[in-house]
Order: sequence, then structure tokens, then C-alpha cells
Amino acid sequence: MIYVQQKLGISERRACAALGQSRGLQRRAKVVRKDEVSLTDDIIRLASQYGRYGYRRITALLRIEGWKVNYKRVERIWRQEGLKVPQRQQKRRRLYLNNGSCIRLRPCWPNHVWAYDFVADQLKDGTKIRTLTVIDEYTRECLSLRTGYSLKADDVMDVLTNLFIERGIPNHIRSDNGAEFTARSIKNWLAKLGVKTLYIEPGSPWENGYNESFNGRLRDECLNGETFYTLKEAQVVLEEWRYCYNHIRPHTSLGYKPPAPLARGEISTSLKEGAFASAPAPSLRQTPPSEESLKLWTQ
Repeated sequence: MIYVQQKLGISERRACAALGQSRGLQRRAKVVRKDEVSLTDDIIRLASQYGRYGYRRITALLRIEGWKVNYKRVERIWRQEGLKVPQRQQKRRRLYLNNGSCIRLRPCWPNHVWAYDFVADQLKDGTKIRTLTVIDEYTRECLSLRTGYSLKADDVMDVLTNLFIERGIPNHIRSDNGAEFTARSIKNWLAKLGVKTLYIEPGSPWENGYNESFNGRLRDECLNGETFYTLKEAQVVLEEWRYCYNHIRPHTSLGYKPPAPLARGEISTSLKEGAFASAPAPSLRQTPPSEESLKLWTQ
């Protein structure tokens, strides 16, 4: 409107009449909220800190920080500032039930079903490294990330031993048919401890959907954005990411709350001690292993 007035040298009344617009519309000042600037700054800060989070997870983080804001307003500012919205992932086929398939068993409580798998990566010089991921399918918490050059069945057993002592023994553990998971030593050891193994069908990674989803988040949010020069650097960065995943990162299936019981406020604040105090409350654990079970770990 101002351009038309200046270009043709006519009044606002005549310009509005020519363009068919109301004069009141031209005089209505845009209302800008007082907190718009600070909210925008916080959105940009969180988007920079968590580069692979979309506006919905950013909204959840803003609410944790005390903002009373809905996701539509955050989305508007998100697009206004030109922030990248992660592309929608290709839909995967749903988990289905097969005769004899371990997918029949759904996690119903903490320590009911664990899942583990390997994720491959490499250092700057091309040296191959592997990371063993262990999660609780019910709480979605990442229980362990063990990174090394070559992880064997003995390394898997070592990780599980530490977790069994800390968390208790799960009822079931799900995995693919990798040599490290199907080794006779692993199967016999787990059987003695009363842990039932659930092996997915060969070539059917969707049957281990919880762990596959976690591995995708690990690769997308950490591995794809990091260059590791040493194994120690990879171990430190991955452990930092695990803590962030368990205590800070909003999880969609948990109502945009972090997986760790401490972060969800399910246990007393008196237990919040230690830098990596991600262990659940005793009420969330199973009964600690017996002395007979402890003896079996060393056999």
C-alpha cells in the first residue's frame, strides 16, 4: 500500500479504494508478544544444541525450562527462523505376530525384556570400531554402551554381568542371530541364570524394533555428527550422549519425557547422587541376584 502511494503520489484513501482494501486493515499494527524475542532466542539455542530434534521435542524442552507454550507457536517461530525440520522417516512395516515369533512377547514392566545389538562405526584414520548397545524395552532406557575395536562374546558377557549386578536379572533378552549372541558360552550362561533368550528371525530386523529404533537415534544424533580420532574419545562422547539420552532427551512414546526413572521423577530425590545416577529405584528392579546366581557368573 505504501509503495502504491509513493509510486503514484495518491492518498491512502484513494489507494485503498483502487486496491479494494479496507483502510482499517492498513492501520492495524501487528501485535508482537513481549516474550517473543526471548522465546525465539531459546528456540534457536536448543535447536543448535540438539541439532536433530524437531519442534515438538524442542517444545517439550521449553516446557521443562518453564515456558508455557504450545507446539504451534514453536513451529511458527521454527519456520520463521528458517530452522531445519528433520525429514520424516520412511514408514516401516508394523511388528506382526508369527507362530513361534518372539514378537509375541511385549515388555510389560522394567527388567521384563532387554535387547542388545551392535552398531558399527570408524575412527578418523579408518579404524573400525563397534558399540554394544543394551536397552530396557519397557523404560526405553539405554543401560550400556560398550565401545571397542573388536567385541566378542566374552565382552558381551562382561557387560551383562555388570548390568545384572547393578540392575538385577531380566526375564528375557532379545537379539539378532549374531555370533556374539548365539555363542554356546553365552546361551548356557544365560540359561543357568534363568534368562530366556529371544532370537529374531534371520533378515528380520523389525522384530527387534525397540533396539533398531534406538540404534537409529544413536547414529543420527551422535555418530553421524562426530569425528573420532581415538577409541577413548569415542567412548567418552558416547557415554555423554547416553546420559543425555536417558536424562534430557524427550522420548515421544513416554509423553516427551526422558527415559531414566530419575529424570521422570519416579523415585525419591534422595537417590539423586552421582554424575551418572541413572539406576532406577529398588521398586523398579527385580529381586537382587542370589548367591547361587553370583557363583554362576564366574563359571
